[in-house]
Amino acid sequence: MTQITTSLPTLATLSGSTSDSTQNLGQAGGFLDVVNNALKNVSGAQAAAAQSEAAVAAGVPGVSLGQALVNSDRAEVAWTATVAVRDEVVSAYQAIMNMQF
Repeated sequence: MTQITTSLPTLATLSGSTSDSTQNLGQAGGFLDVVNNALKNVSGAQAAAAQSEAAVAAGVPGVSLGQALVNSDRAEVAWTATVAVRDEVVSAYQAIMNMQF
């Protein structure tokens, strides 16, 4: 059984390399960079899936249906995870906005 590697950020990546809690959102390693990189990874997975599916449909020699299905599943999982994270971020934002001060 092969091990599936993911490109999800680690806690150290999310928190940044410094211990400064007032780190700017736009700085390198900031939240916006993490989101941007995650979206690029999802887009890359979707492009790889589309390319391998097109190659199978065209009958390109050396391209297997199994690899096309794996690429498609990876893209689907990446998209589902991205949507789930987005939903959690929106939920947290709404909870913060509904707090009474």
